[in-house]
Amino acid sequence: MNDSTKQVATVGHWINGEAATGAGGVQARTQPVYDPATGRATKQVSLADKATVESAIAAAQAAYPAWRNTPPIKRARVMSKLKTLLEEHADEIAALITSENGKVLADAHGELQRGIENVEYASYATELLKGEHSRNVGPGIDSWSEFQALGVVAGITPFNFPVMVPLWMWPMAVVCGNTFVLKPSERTPSSTLRIAQLALEAGLPPGVLNVVNGDKEAVDTLLTDPRVKAASFVGSTPIAEYIYTTGCANGKRVQALGGAKNFAVVMPDADIPNAVSALMGAAYGSCGERCMAIPLVACIGDATADAVIAGLSAEIAKMKVGPGNDNGNDMGPLVTKPHFEKVRSFIEAGEKEGAKLVVDGRNVKVAGHEEGYYLGPCLFDNVKPGMSIYQNEIFGPVLGIIRAKTLQEAMDMIDAHEYGNGTCVFTRDGEAARYFTDHIQVGMVGVNVPLPVPVAYHSFGGWKRSLFGDLHAYGPDGVRFYTKRKTITQRWPSAGVREGAVFSFPSSR
Repeated sequence: MNDSTKQVATVGHWINGEAATGAGGVQARTQPVYDPATGRATKQVSLADKATVESAIAAAQAAYPAWRNTPPIKRARVMSKLKTLLEEHADEIAALITSENGKVLADAHGELQRGIENVEYASYATELLKGEHSRNVGPGIDSWSEFQALGVVAGITPFNFPVMVPLWMWPMAVVCGNTFVLKPSERTPSSTLRIAQLALEAGLPPGVLNVVNGDKEAVDTLLTDPRVKAASFVGSTPIAEYIYTTGCANGKRVQALGGAKNFAVVMPDADIPNAVSALMGAAYGSCGERCMAIPLVACIGDATADAVIAGLSAEIAKMKVGPGNDNGNDMGPLVTKPHFEKVRSFIEAGEKEGAKLVVDGRNVKVAGHEEGYYLGPCLFDNVKPGMSIYQNEIFGPVLGIIRAKTLQEAMDMIDAHEYGNGTCVFTRDGEAARYFTDHIQVGMVGVNVPLPVPVAYHSFGGWKRSLFGDLHAYGPDGVRFYTKRKTITQRWPSAGVREGAVFSFPSSR
């Protein structure tokens, strides 16, 4: 029996606390979901039409009043229970991530753990949602502020972190008293749905979290429906820009995290072996499919560049590429065949534009998985501004070396790039590190740390065309994004005292 005649399971949606296939019994559009390790379709996913998304929004709207009035301590306890359930089901969730995304199991577990940390932070809701109070701001007048929920909010998340990025969004949103409609990537839907089921088991009432799988029709419905008050997005810059402009034009609060082209700088005084080890994981972890990946390394001086290339080449030779469910492998396949072909085209362009391909991973073969989307680690030397592999976000296992003469020259290149998501410097010189962190025009900066992803109680976000909106993701900015501040000023006049009208602007004087 060939693949086209096999019966495959259909992944649907999660609306009002139960599995759903669509609205009104309408036959849903579907598309295949592939196992990147084999190149075979293992299931299909329903693509929500407008009516299905509207039913999810309606469920969220109906659940909102009761959930908004639920005491924060009770909302926080749901998050605490969810954290426990996620830990108990970690192997199952990691396997779902690997089966649809392709990343190795250890990496899938790491993704889940970073998501769990955000759930844990959300469980501190009673502390996070405390307002501010001032007594006697004027004679007998008290003033205080409160953080109140927005209503129904939405999230649109990417394929590369199907668990972590949704957990950046909806736990904080719902613990603040909102209800949520999540549109995950249709390429990697299963782990997201499984966590929605666990949230119900943890005590989240039906309708508070809804999941709709879909494409542009689903996204546009979320961005234009007036019942949705805010939208969060993580993905490529062109789509982030579209999400931001469309959502704002429809009166929504929008936070859209876009693309990246992250540079590392290696100084001559750096610990080269440690820098090489760090760069290996930063460049080739998750097959390079990370917005915080390091695809460019500016080496200060030719001797530094030669040492880094020699170290990277030696480490690449040890790497094992294969199915993500084999713990002996360091790197799995890319997510889809079209993306695999796109990354290969960048490698070809790099050669044509004059960069030197030191390590070519295009000929990697995985026995028994010949149809999988495997690409080995690639390493370029003499990458220069203007080249396509310099300018564009490749989102694959391709690392380029730039030869710079000074730290300032490297910083000027970083600052001139349209993206400003993450960067790092490897050095033993505290003065150089301080100058770099003070002056570089990038939102997240590491010193001897290649992936400076903030922990859950800080906030994540870049600068320039890596972020559209005023607030970063999760952490303290997440609380601010998913709430609106209300300030109350109150006075109770003394009994029997009647005051005359005052026509000057009130003050505390």
